Amino acid sequence: MKKSLIWGGSVIGTGAVLALLFGWLEKPVPPRVISVDGQCLTSVQKDRTAITLRVTTLDKSAATSMKMATAKIAEITDYLKKQDVQMQTTEFNSYEKSEWNRELEKSVVLGTETTIAIEVSADNIETIEKILTQFAGQENVYSENLRMYTSAEAMKPVLEECLGAAVENARERADALAAGDGRTAGKMLSVSYNVSAPSIQPRASNFLTTSAKMAVAEADAFSAAGSIVAKDTEVSVSVSATFEIK
Repeated sequence: MKKSLIWGGSVIGTGAVLALLFGWLEKPVPPRVISVDGQCLTSVQKDRTAITLRVTTLDKSAATSMKMATAKIAEITDYLKKQDVQMQTTEFNSYEKSEWNRELEKSVVLGTETTIAIEVSADNIETIEKILTQFAGQENVYSENLRMYTSAEAMKPVLEECLGAAVENARERADALAAGDGRTAGKMLSVSYNVSAPSIQPRASNFLTTSAKMAVAEADAFSAAGSIVAKDTEVSVSVSATFEIK
């Protein structure tokens, strides 16, 4: 009986050892990998010109101030709807305005100031010039922040192409490093990326004029409108990729 137990225990023990051995042999070996960075630098032309039209009114009556501002903005938007432009309201506020009176030595309320601003963009500067000429010299109308930028529609294909180039650059680097060990980079196991491409560049020029001087200032500013040159938008894409080593 004792021999049978010993023999049975030996068989079980041997089976356990064999099971562990075969399990170790069948355990998948993790692939050898290499992680590298890749970059792509390019640029894309700025295809749109934008300007901000601002209406600012001041009146003792808050209702009158707001009515004046909304009426003028309605006139502007009605005109813009007939032009080949994109527009959006970027500011709308109304508040009590006051200033310090030295003689009275106290703050004096001037009235309620209402400001409404609209950003207008077009695919050519001539359209923007036409809009500014239309409203030049009009009371309570101001223009500011003339700029050129790259639209999302123009940016998208450039970013996608640059992303592919950055991945290819990462693979070339992985191949170069693996070649030192007589190997090559295989399939890509993982990748992450970062894009640096501002949608709107710093303003090419700035126009902030009082309505009284607006007509003269803008006539001078846009007499050479076609000569405005803006630097292309710079696009930078970086990736971090991991490749299997073959």
